[in-house]
Amino acid sequence: MEMALKKTGVGFIYQSADLSVVLSGNLPARLLPAGTAIPENGDLFGGDEGVRLTALKGAALREQQSTTTQVETQSNGGAISYRIEIEPVPAADGGGVLTLITDISDTLHRERILKTLLRELSHRSKNLLAIIQGIATQTARQALSLDGFLTTFRGRIQSLSYSQDLVTDSSWRGAYLFTLAERQFNSYWPDQENPIAVTGINAHLSPNATLHIGLALHELIVNSASHGAIAAGVNSLTVNCFETVFNAQKAIEMHWIEHLPDSKTVPKSDEHTFARTVLERVVPIAIGGKAIYITDSGRIEYHLTVPSHEYEIITRVEE
Repeated sequence: MEMALKKTGVGFIYQSADLSVVLSGNLPARLLPAGTAIPENGDLFGGDEGVRLTALKGAALREQQSTTTQVETQSNGGAISYRIEIEPVPAADGGGVLTLITDISDTLHRERILKTLLRELSHRSKNLLAIIQGIATQTARQALSLDGFLTTFRGRIQSLSYSQDLVTDSSWRGAYLFTLAERQFNSYWPDQENPIAVTGINAHLSPNATLHIGLALHELIVNSASHGAIAAGVNSLTVNCFETVFNAQKAIEMHWIEHLPDSKTVPKSDEHTFARTVLERVVPIAIGGKAIYITDSGRIEYHLTVPSHEYEIITRVEE
C-alpha cells in the first residue's frame, strides 16, 4: 500500500479519537525530513496552521464529515502548497481521522501559467480583431463596389494570416524580417530562381511589429503588382534593413526602393487611399516609429523606422 501511495505522491496520517498518531507514511520530505519523527499530535505545520488543522480534525470527528483545505508554507525555493483532505474513520473503538497530504505546488504553478497564457491570448486576440475591424472599415470606405471590396479585403486578411502564421509558429515570439518579406512576396512574385532582393540586417521582429510590417509590405507589394515593377514582370525593387538611431535610442530602418518601368508614376487616385494611410500612419503609430512614403516619377520609396522595443538582432551576419 505504501508503494502505491508513493506513486501518487500522497502522504497520510491516521490518528485515533484523541488525535494521537497511530500510523503514517509517505509524508513530504519538506515537512518531515529523513530521520525526523512525526509529532505525537500529528502537527506537521505548527503555529496558526497547526491549530487550524487540529480544529478541523476535531470537527470532522464530532460531525463525521470530511473536509478539504489548503496550506501554504515558505521554503528557500519559494512557496509550497499542500492540499489537506481530512476524512473521519468510524469504528467500534471510537474511530479516528485520516489526513491525506498532497504537494500541489507544481499543479498550482501550471494553473497560474495557463491563466497567464490565456489572458495573453485574449489580449492578442482582441488586438488582432481590432486590426481586422480597422482593415474592414477602411477598405469599405475606399471600395467602389462590393466585388472590389471583397477582393481587396480578402487580400489584406490573407496577408495578415501569413504574418500571424509566422507568429504562431514561433510560439508568439515574432518572426524574422527576411522570412516575413519572402512570405508576403510569394503570392505576387513566384519566381524562385530570381527572387526579390531582401538585404541588410535580418532583425527578429516582435509579434506586434510582425503583423503591422507585414501589412505595410502587403500594401507595397499589391501596389507594385497593380501598376509597378511586379506588374511589368521586372525585378527592380529591393528591401534593405540597417541599424540607425531614433529618439536617441537604437533602431532599425527598413527601406523599400522600387524603380518603375518606363518611368511610370503612381496613379493620382492612390494618393489618399487606405494603403497610404497604412504606410504613413497606421504602421508607424502601431510600432511607435516613423515612416516616409515617397512616390516620384519612376520611383517609389518607403522608409520605416522601427524602435528597439519592437525587434532584436540575434545575429549581425548579413544575409
